[in-house]
Amino acid sequence: MIVNSKEILLKAKENKYAIPHFNINNLEWAKYILEKCNELNVPVILGVSESASKYMGGFNAIYGMVNGLIEDLNITIPVVLHVDHGSSFETCKKAIDAGFSSVMIDASRHELSENIRITKEVVDYAHTKNVTVEAEVGHIGGTEDNITNTSTNATLEDCLTLYENTNIDSLAPALGSVHGFYKGEPNLDFVTMKQINENLEIPLVLHGGTGIPNDKIEKAIACGISKININTELQATWSKAVKEFLQANPQAIDPRKIIGSGEEALKSRIAEIISLFKTKI
Repeated sequence: MIVNSKEILLKAKENKYAIPHFNINNLEWAKYILEKCNELNVPVILGVSESASKYMGGFNAIYGMVNGLIEDLNITIPVVLHVDHGSSFETCKKAIDAGFSSVMIDASRHELSENIRITKEVVDYAHTKNVTVEAEVGHIGGTEDNITNTSTNATLEDCLTLYENTNIDSLAPALGSVHGFYKGEPNLDFVTMKQINENLEIPLVLHGGTGIPNDKIEKAIACGISKININTELQATWSKAVKEFLQANPQAIDPRKIIGSGEEALKSRIAEIISLFKTKI
């Protein structure tokens, strides 16, 4: 069933494990992720970026697809349908009105006061619909960024100020992670991470989980991270398997067989990630 993120993330925070956030890119990915997580009996957050929402036809189409898959596949685990890096109130509102149960409003590119204003507007609307809200403070670099000079780390003071003025449900503080592949060794600020977790009652989120060594993932969870976002790693895993299939079967034309050739590799990697996160129901 589709639920908001509040209960599962608070439980993860209390018991020191992480809920996986897997971005979906099409029907097949949503199906594979749901099937594997249901098999392992763990909750999952399905993340949808704005670009992915446009590719898949829009928020209404995605909600219908995910809701239909849950019913037809007899999915019994908690499933959060979540907007990843919503850029505006309007985007988040569209997703909420379509049936999404959670949204991230990313106003971190603005000064803190403007971040607070935009985030609070989203929270005020979302909470009337029983939808949870994630926000970001500091700046988490992207795939094209150099991690040494484009990420701006969050401070405890800014995290507390954002939370106290918005009533968000979870927070993604920028603490050295980046989106996509790393151009060097990930340098996470575990000291500040632990400090924020001890002073903030809401769960913390780690973006850019791809490429972070397992020991640092485990340390991040121990320092209070309750949700970890994974996208690029699954894309790389799936595309590698598909390329190998096409090399071995150059005459293949059936899109179902081509796309499906990455299923087992994707599901195998999902299982490994869930084991690392120590995710529980």
